[in-house]
Amino acid sequence: MEPSPRLTVRGLLDEPLMADARVVQGDDALDRALTWVLPLGEVVGRYDELANVAVYVRPEMLGDSLQAVSAVAARGAACLVVDGALPAAIASLPLGLPVVELDLPVGFAALNRLLAERSLMQEVHVMRYSAHVHSVLAGLLHRGAGLTLLIKEVSSLAQHPAVALDARGHAVAHHGIDPASIGEISEAIRAASGSTTPDGRGHHDTRVVEETVAGVHWTCTASAIRLGKRFEGWVVVLASGSAPGPHDLARHAVVTDQATAIIGSEMLRQRSVDEAEERARGDFVQALVHGSFASRHDMQARAEYHDIDLTSTFAVFVAPGYDENPTVSGAEGPGGLLRLARYAASVLPHPSVRSYVTVIGDVLVVVRSLRYRDARDTEAEIAEFADAVSADLSRRRGRPVPVAHGTPAAGADQIRESYRQARVALGIGQRMGISGSVSYHDLRGYGVLELVAETERSRRFVEDVLGSLRPGSDLYDTLVAYLGAGGNVNAAARELDVHRNTMLSKLDRISRAMAMDVRTPENQFTAWLAVRLELLDHLHTAVEREINYL
Repeated sequence: MEPSPRLTVRGLLDEPLMADARVVQGDDALDRALTWVLPLGEVVGRYDELANVAVYVRPEMLGDSLQAVSAVAARGAACLVVDGALPAAIASLPLGLPVVELDLPVGFAALNRLLAERSLMQEVHVMRYSAHVHSVLAGLLHRGAGLTLLIKEVSSLAQHPAVALDARGHAVAHHGIDPASIGEISEAIRAASGSTTPDGRGHHDTRVVEETVAGVHWTCTASAIRLGKRFEGWVVVLASGSAPGPHDLARHAVVTDQATAIIGSEMLRQRSVDEAEERARGDFVQALVHGSFASRHDMQARAEYHDIDLTSTFAVFVAPGYDENPTVSGAEGPGGLLRLARYAASVLPHPSVRSYVTVIGDVLVVVRSLRYRDARDTEAEIAEFADAVSADLSRRRGRPVPVAHGTPAAGADQIRESYRQARVALGIGQRMGISGSVSYHDLRGYGVLELVAETERSRRFVEDVLGSLRPGSDLYDTLVAYLGAGGNVNAAARELDVHRNTMLSKLDRISRAMAMDVRTPENQFTAWLAVRLELLDHLHTAVEREINYL
């Protein structure tokens, strides 16, 4: 069961009603499609296109209507049907317009009825074939066939190779195509399908494009997958070699158009399954970095389920997931942050390396196994991955993004401490405006301060030194910039983009708030120490609150 060919000018001449017809001119354009016939008097004076329309005229009216006939030809009419012998006085007609002369008049009503019946018959055939295609694919879907078998059936129905692409143009299933060239073919289809126009067959999201890939010419019939208002990808039938005929292209259009809803539903189902598995794996990763398992047996059982080797050496990477301009990144909400974490984890892939991701609050977390055992090689591997993730996130965000990491974790038991170090390093990096790879080891001076930062004595020291200055306030940020510039007023003013006199005025206010002259070297060291102790205490409290909450 396949759709019947569309009626053309040549096909019209084969009808019994047109047995005495003769082609006066335009023998090379008889394959134009026909859908309607309209009298010349009805189309004169209008400006709409006349594609697929035959124009009917009686011979006695033709002599006074040659100008109108030229206008009809310019508007793309399929042909001109003269209902009777062409008048001898007509010397010439517009070139490019097929002209059909009837020896015996048949009348407009009979001709109109003929085209209406043929058009209706064509639509019925298309509807029947569409229903057949939909029924076959829906039956496979309900039996849980999966994307691979669905696209194989699409290929069988179209009698040509087929491929399903996701919204980013990546092949998710294909049949009848060399796997080695599927990437290049998919990229060519994605680029071409996004810039072509509908093929005019009534499939508003169906496009026919021609591409040459690896020396092979492909005619691609692609229908867009839309679920609601959301674009999900393409279903494509590919015909190699010479271009298929109109009948084959019509069949391909019906197959791909009907397959979009079925394959789109399976893609949505598969995505839901993948996201559920990703959430379960993310919950396990959260338990891993927080060390919150009920027992070691519980940890091992869950690790085996998620195929995670707990004896590997791991590195923990963390990065800020929030964005001040979320419309740029497109990562609003937890689902978007998780996708962003997966993108980050996919950089620098290696067959022997596994990455596990989760989102904790607004922080992206990647736990990645390491290839090397030697300390120097491991350090280089961690720094390379952190820099690559930072570059990827910075490109997506449109601004520098720090990626922090702790010391390597030899086995699952050390992941919690590596995560804590990474979080501390991230907080320090954000406070100090560091981007790229932020290593806890490089900030080891803070490690010594951590030993005293959480004590009551340290908190009293911070309170006594900083006084009314609070993190996030203008004077506090001015103090941090001033200390970061080594007490250089001009450098700090440039960093804050303020006038030198403004900087001096703020330093006076800071000195009064702290009850000491912050411009002296001894007091600068005291302030530096208080700022870092406050930062470390804040980071420790935040991590503990996160662990207790989860």
